[in-house]
Amino acid sequence: MRLLHISDLHIGRSLTDYDLLEDQRYILNSIIDIALERKIDALLIAGDVYDKAVPSEGAVKLLDEFLNRLKNNHIKTFIIGGNHDSDERLNFGSSLFSDSDIYIVSKYNGEFTSYELYDEYGKINVYMLPFVKASTVRHYHEDKDIKTYEDAVRVIIDKADIDEANRNVILSHQYVAGRDNPTLSGSESVKTHHVGNVEVIGANVFNAFDYVALGHIHSPQRVMREEVRYSGSPLKYSLSEVNDDKSMVLITMKDKGDVSLEFIPLKPLRQMRHIKGELKELIANVDEETVDDYIYVTLTDEDMIDDAMGVIRNYYNRPVKLDYQNSRTGDVTFDEVEIKTDK
Repeated sequence: MRLLHISDLHIGRSLTDYDLLEDQRYILNSIIDIALERKIDALLIAGDVYDKAVPSEGAVKLLDEFLNRLKNNHIKTFIIGGNHDSDERLNFGSSLFSDSDIYIVSKYNGEFTSYELYDEYGKINVYMLPFVKASTVRHYHEDKDIKTYEDAVRVIIDKADIDEANRNVILSHQYVAGRDNPTLSGSESVKTHHVGNVEVIGANVFNAFDYVALGHIHSPQRVMREEVRYSGSPLKYSLSEVNDDKSMVLITMKDKGDVSLEFIPLKPLRQMRHIKGELKELIANVDEETVDDYIYVTLTDEDMIDDAMGVIRNYYNRPVKLDYQNSRTGDVTFDEVEIKTDK
């Protein structure tokens, strides 16, 4: 069985004044092209399909195009809701999509939904766990002591009485940590409580699963073991991701315990770059291959320059933000919008 893991599409996102729908259409088409080329059996999308709870008309249209192309190419697809997704909007039409092997679980309603896939080695159970809060799960399991997000997820999984002799896969959109916390990109944040990180879920909660397809963190990485993994977002959405190599995870599952992973790079329509130096140096050394990229600019000039961004726009088509770093300002970091886990 060959499964492809992606997450955090954030369809409808923008960078300041720049609409990213063209970039997102390009990368989504690339994902399908690679899926067809590599002959995958199923696509796993681990949440944050949309960027906003009320997506734009353009975002809805793009998702419709993506799902229809998946359907027309007979690619089984499993989608869960993330903290950015509206339960109702993402779930709209899900019963019709399921007839085309596109399965959407946008909210937890007291049931831990799963589907079955089959290959020459037998059955694979695919469990769907959209973003949940402790309060939501407590509503359905009032007899359980649920205080934290980990309590909530553990109750859901324990109640399912999962047979660990089977091959089991789960999609989950949560903040999952091992011995160390995962590397956060600047577009993610985690709220803390005075007694600790109430949102953090220990990776050992998922010990019953042969592969854990995580969403929520934009930087690709494993958590504790190789098979518990954030795929990361397919595009760079913040300056802190500028050095990330975006990719997808291709999971090949044979018999129980035989799981191998391959990381397939994703090439965007336009890159995101951070350039730094004095203005005269930056405009004297423009790389023509980068002029259409998304550019963050840090000027090291000691004196403020009138309409510096206007000057940069004469050389770069998509400057995102400009800031200064000099003897007066010290180290400056861009003020980026954070994605909160609460909708």
